[in-house]
Amino acid sequence: MNGTPSHNSPAPAAESTREPLAQGTLTVHGRIRAASNAVLFGTVEHEGRSLPCVYKPVAGERPLWDFPDGNLAQREVAAYEISRATGWDLIPATVLREGPYGTGMCQAWVGELPDAEDDAEDDAEDDAHDIEGIEAEDDPAADEPAPLLALVDGDEPGEGWKAVGFAEVGDGRTALLVHADDPRLRRLAVLDAVINNGDRKGGHLLPRPDGALYAIDHGVTFHVDDKLRTLLWGWAGEELTAEAVEALRALSATLAEGAPLAVRLSRLLTDAEVEAARKRVEALLSSGRHPLPSGEWPAIPWPPV
Repeated sequence: MNGTPSHNSPAPAAESTREPLAQGTLTVHGRIRAASNAVLFGTVEHEGRSLPCVYKPVAGERPLWDFPDGNLAQREVAAYEISRATGWDLIPATVLREGPYGTGMCQAWVGELPDAEDDAEDDAEDDAHDIEGIEAEDDPAADEPAPLLALVDGDEPGEGWKAVGFAEVGDGRTALLVHADDPRLRRLAVLDAVINNGDRKGGHLLPRPDGALYAIDHGVTFHVDDKLRTLLWGWAGEELTAEAVEALRALSATLAEGAPLAVRLSRLLTDAEVEAARKRVEALLSSGRHPLPSGEWPAIPWPPV
């Protein structure tokens, strides 16, 4: 669902997008059934403007044994708050609000719009590519984003790619799973390290023809223990960019106790989770490097895409 918005549409992560999400009249049009929790497609109407959105009611969440506190919706909003604070705007505008099925997360939609419930279901299934469907393209169409993930033969990723690891592709064959050596993905790898993302899959990456990249599905985040599971390990152990260090320093300041971001996060997360986020930022600044897999938890989510 990586379509192009109309020229009159605000950027999905813009503050001008967040206001109607929070204050507009929310109408649900269908359900995306391929999701493991209740994910509803809808629109919000605000001051004569209609904005497509995703609505995930807390009532439709399946409990997670290792996340006993809070809910997925609150962690999705907290992840957006961190993204905004970095200045990278990698996560679409996300708010916690009341809706037709109770309190839930409401997020700006990124991509082509489904026409009806059946289309929403079909589109979601199209996005859930199996791993055999990932291919690098030498000459992608000019109106489509360049691929971010690929499977390649051999032991080396090739120019412009970073190795993740080997994956089974059927018939007993294995191939090297790689991601693009892309500055947008590198920023996202840093963001995921901060929010402790336990489920960064390929299907959560939404590149757009205008060059923007958005990432979705951040409910499995902010655990106090190291739960980082991602497809973006290509920079593991490498030095952080100067841009990342600057963003982390600014993030550290606004995460200090009593600072604006810390106050907002305290309404969404436990005190221990906020403190753990502070420590992850400080650890990144102290090491100056992208984190390595801990070895205590599977490093790559399953299914990976």
